[in-house]
Amino acid sequence: MARRGIGPGGVEVTELSFGAAGLGNLYTPITDEEAAAAIDAAWDAGIRHFDTAPHYGIGLSERRVGEALRTRPRESYTLSTKAGRLLEAVERPVGDDLAHGFAVPATHRRVWDFSADGIRRSLEASLTRLGLDRVDVVYLHDPDDHAEEAFREGYPALERLRSEGVVGAIGAGMNQTAMLTRFVRDTDVDAVLCAGRYTLLDQSALTDLLPAAHEYGKAVVIGGVFNSGLLADPRPGATYDYTTAPRALVDRACHLKAMAERHGITLRAAALAFPFGHAAVATVLVGARSPHEVRDAAAQFAHVVPDDFWKEARAEGLLPLGTPVPGEDPA
Repeated sequence: MARRGIGPGGVEVTELSFGAAGLGNLYTPITDEEAAAAIDAAWDAGIRHFDTAPHYGIGLSERRVGEALRTRPRESYTLSTKAGRLLEAVERPVGDDLAHGFAVPATHRRVWDFSADGIRRSLEASLTRLGLDRVDVVYLHDPDDHAEEAFREGYPALERLRSEGVVGAIGAGMNQTAMLTRFVRDTDVDAVLCAGRYTLLDQSALTDLLPAAHEYGKAVVIGGVFNSGLLADPRPGATYDYTTAPRALVDRACHLKAMAERHGITLRAAALAFPFGHAAVATVLVGARSPHEVRDAAAQFAHVVPDDFWKEARAEGLLPLGTPVPGEDPA
């Protein structure tokens, strides 16, 4: 699988990457064996970049990713995690963590902390859970409501970690574009992770983030290409951005699906291919929790989407005119 660089530090990512939120028991539980099998399937498919975070299952995802990769040659893959939420043990755990989306016992509470000390403590705890002595990329995770602290303390802390060689690349990961654009323009991040804002249904990253990243030579990691489910399986009741999709978006996704099938591909293949029309995009991050989901994503990613699909999508008004698409000169 082709690889692309992130920053000047030699960090490389495969064009298709593994998102490990599901390994933290996102919504429903899976076993340790199932989590390991999903990583094995990703490895067999040629995926060599893996993304996790303390938030995912209050540490469970990191532990499972670290365990599954422990026997792999460390130089053969790259790994990203995130900082900004410290995990504090609860003295008398009660209930589960489903209020945050994860089917795990509520053994820890999340404490927002983008201070310099908090970032270092977060990374140290992540390394312990992963069983590793380094990670390749660290993102500030969802600093939406903590901008002042994130820019004043959190980002400089990451910059120091990078200069010390503790991490290879740094950035921020969010579900919005405005603050990510600020990171690109006002700091020396290597990459930003943008979830759900550059898809077949939402091209809002094209208004600010992607042009800025291209101008400043920063890499963009695209997550959420299925918009949390609607573009994987469009139907009434499907999920869009973690809630029930409105009817108009369901109809739009169903239109795209029918059009894809007329061109001999799946909507999933088109959704995975779409971000690579823009030159700033380095990799697409796909969440998976089973070998079947991994193998399906890899198979769909391997399909070449016909040029006529993109032409028809524009002609039908499903993609705005001027939206960059694969097969053309990159934007």
